[in-house]
Amino acid sequence: MTVDDALARSTAGEHNHEALVVPGPGRVAFCRRCGQSLRPEQRGDRVRPVCVGCGAITFHNPAVGVAVVVRDDVGRVLLGRRSGSYGGQWCIPCGYVEWDEDVRLAATREFLEETGLVVELAEVVAVHSNFHNPDQHTVGIWFAGVVVGGELAAADDLDAVAFFEPHLPPDLAFPTDALVLAQLSARLGGQGYSGRSWARPDT
Repeated sequence: MTVDDALARSTAGEHNHEALVVPGPGRVAFCRRCGQSLRPEQRGDRVRPVCVGCGAITFHNPAVGVAVVVRDDVGRVLLGRRSGSYGGQWCIPCGYVEWDEDVRLAATREFLEETGLVVELAEVVAVHSNFHNPDQHTVGIWFAGVVVGGELAAADDLDAVAFFEPHLPPDLAFPTDALVLAQLSARLGGQGYSGRSWARPDT
C-alpha cells in the first residue's frame, strides 16, 4: 500500500467497523466467568456475545500497540523488515503492551528488543485504530524517540533495519504506518528533515 492509498482510505473511512461487532474466528466462545457458551444478542446499538448461563457480556476490547519513530540527522525514519508475520514487509518498530506494563515502558522495551537501540521517548506522534486484521483490533500509539545508547541491529521479529525517507517508504506491512509516514511527510512539506531533535545526539 502506498502513502497516497493510506491517506485516501483514512479520509474515506474505508475501515470495516462492523466486522468488530459480532464474534469471529479466534475470539472467545465460552464465558470467562462460568465457562458456558456464548450467543450473540443485541445490546443497545451492538450485537454482543452473552453467556447462556450467567448472562455476562464478553467485551472484545482492542489490544494496545506501541511504536517508536526515530529519525536520523537528515530526517529519514528507521524501519524494520519483518521476519515472521507479514514477512518481507517493513514497519515502524513496534509491539504490544503487556497486561501490567506502562505504555511508554512497553515502547522502549519493544524498540530495544527489535533494533538494539535504547531510546528516550518524546511526544506522541500519532494515535490510530488498526483494522487491517479482523481477528485482532488494536489501537496504536506512535511515539517520537531519541536514541541514547545501544547498537543498531535487527532482532526479535525483524531481520533487517534501515533508514528511509518518510515520503519514499518500502513495501509496508501496516496501513497505519503508511498513514503515519504520510502525515510526517506532509508536516515536512514532502522534503527532508532540517532539524535534529529526533536524531542521535552528536558526541
